[in-house]
Amino acid sequence: MGKQAAQRCDRQRFNLRKLNEPEVREQYEIEITNRFAALENLNDDEVVNRTWENIKENIQTSTKESLGLHELKQNKPWFDEECLGFLDKRKRAKMQWMQDPSQNNVDILNNVRREVSRHFRTKRRHI
Repeated sequence: MGKQAAQRCDRQRFNLRKLNEPEVREQYEIEITNRFAALENLNDDEVVNRTWENIKENIQTSTKESLGLHELKQNKPWFDEECLGFLDKRKRAKMQWMQDPSQNNVDILNNVRREVSRHFRTKRRHI
């Protein structure tokens, strides 16, 4: 997975460096302990997947509240949501070409690539 693809991932990244601070670590441990104590009251008849979802959700919520999210360093200040849209457009054109490698899809892919490159070039120049 490329760097930009990793940034677009839906998975949240938490600021784990805060765990090095004793008071934050203690708060996180208390938060997790309290949430798991609440989970012990669930019925044993529940479906395993639902139980797993509860555990995962509790850990994510506790971590988000205690540690916060990791701030990604942006190496390219010109790269924004509009650029992500262009990348998605290029990806869709490439997937269409891969599914049906006709000359029409090749032309569409080349035009989209040209358009995306032109857009990125102008964004970089206007910084």
